Amino acid sequence: MKVSDILRVKGGTLYTVTPDESLKRAIETMAAFDIGSLAVMEHGALVGMLTFREVIHTVAKNGGSVGEVHVRSVMDECPMSCTPETELDEVRPLMLEKHTRYMPVMDGGMLMGVISFYDVARAVVESQNFENKMLKAYIRDWPEDEPAGAAGTP
Repeated sequence: MKVSDILRVKGGTLYTVTPDESLKRAIETMAAFDIGSLAVMEHGALVGMLTFREVIHTVAKNGGSVGEVHVRSVMDECPMSCTPETELDEVRPLMLEKHTRYMPVMDGGMLMGVISFYDVARAVVESQNFENKMLKAYIRDWPEDEPAGAAGTP
């Protein structure tokens, strides 16, 4: 299974913010849409990712307040990314190793979407459920052995 399969099921909605947006406003957007990340875009290009991880670190550093911080000062400027053709078997270990919950999907310089660890886990579970159903159907329809000497005997 490829990342493009996840994007096809997930749909094309992208939530973005500019780097000069206030962190407070970005958090309001994340809360309004119940999302854990925003792609940070500037002049049509991905320049970073803002996730709840950066938000929590900022709030903790500022004594429980967001303050007057802008997205640019807290965003991840070098997010790990993948392509639509990347296999899920490659994405899963990367996300686990780097503790990445959200990964931009890039096709050349164009942002195609963002996949989450949840999206990847759901795709894996659905794939395994399908395989299990197919195996059970195959086993249920297993042909019975012919009695000894029956094949080709007149």
